[in-house]
Amino acid sequence: MDTVIGSIDTCNPATGDICRPPNGTVSTVQTSPPAHSTTISPCDATLGRYLARRLVEIGVTDVFSVPGDFNLTLLDHLIAEPSLKLIGCCNELNAGYAADGYARSRGVGACVVTFTVGGLSVLNAIAGAYSENLPLICIVGGPNSNDYGTSRILHHTIGLPDFTQELRCFQAVTCYQAVINNLEEAHELIDTAISTALKESKPVYISISCNLPAIPMPTFSRHPVPFSLAPKVSNLMGLDAAVEAAAEFLNRAVKPVLVGGPKMRDVSTMIRCGQKTIIFLINNGGYTIEVEIHDGPYNVIKNWNYTAFVEAIHNGEGKCWTAKVRCEDELVKAISTATNEEKESFCFIEVIVHKDDTSKELLEWGSRVSAANSRPPNPQ
Repeated sequence: MDTVIGSIDTCNPATGDICRPPNGTVSTVQTSPPAHSTTISPCDATLGRYLARRLVEIGVTDVFSVPGDFNLTLLDHLIAEPSLKLIGCCNELNAGYAADGYARSRGVGACVVTFTVGGLSVLNAIAGAYSENLPLICIVGGPNSNDYGTSRILHHTIGLPDFTQELRCFQAVTCYQAVINNLEEAHELIDTAISTALKESKPVYISISCNLPAIPMPTFSRHPVPFSLAPKVSNLMGLDAAVEAAAEFLNRAVKPVLVGGPKMRDVSTMIRCGQKTIIFLINNGGYTIEVEIHDGPYNVIKNWNYTAFVEAIHNGEGKCWTAKVRCEDELVKAISTATNEEKESFCFIEVIVHKDDTSKELLEWGSRVSAANSRPPNPQ
């Protein structure tokens, strides 16, 4: 793991280029500055706009964010980039998982949160991306650069004059960490972080002091050297074999399940952004997997009226359609409606199933996990 605070000893890796879209194809990023100009206007020659341009260069056009007082100026400069869209999420964990999904679809993702209270909240999503080998750029708005090295106790911390708690947590789940609290080396640290994420196919952490994003700097006034990384191409024979094996497995399944539940709060984000998504929520009234491992009263939860919840979030703004189904015929009809009459809407289908509706394989798996978890300690 590499951690950089303020300076690095490696050469400038601002040689760059690649992000990995789905289906094994390779998409190169811009390889030369725009023909109309070799310089950038002073108002755009800021750290915040530089970061925005670099994200766009690697194929990121949507950044998932949650505002906090340490990242607000940075968010202003990201919004100012015409090719970048800021997607506001309901909490940091959801922003991290949205960036995770974006990275799976587009090759690389990014999220922006605030110092410590936001960073620690997004951490679980970043850890998941690390385990799944996803290049995800986690950007945190950090304390004012003047506060480093002082004994000040800041809000959004654990009440100690130590600003490294968040950094130490990210060291375990990212392949590179950069804490930017001066402008002189900011471009180099940003480029190193982004290129490392792409080369290693792992998340990286970038903390930017809250008083730096709006300050112009000569190093940000010229178009940077484009990224140029070796293409990563899928093994097409291996991919075809994997798809064929997965299809064969699903075709043999008696009760294949290919749907799941969303993070309910960010349904509001999907509706606000005009997503034409179809979401299936499987409602079995509890934690069936846990029941098969070890049953108890803690596995029973209060049932919600999920469709009514989505309708409340909708509140007549935007296009939204919901349905609650209890049998196969109702499900077929709901899918037909979602893909025809309501194809321009956000569609939410709640599928009611019995709490004991499970497969033989899950029952067997639950028994094996239960046996493994309950093994007595080895003799000392």
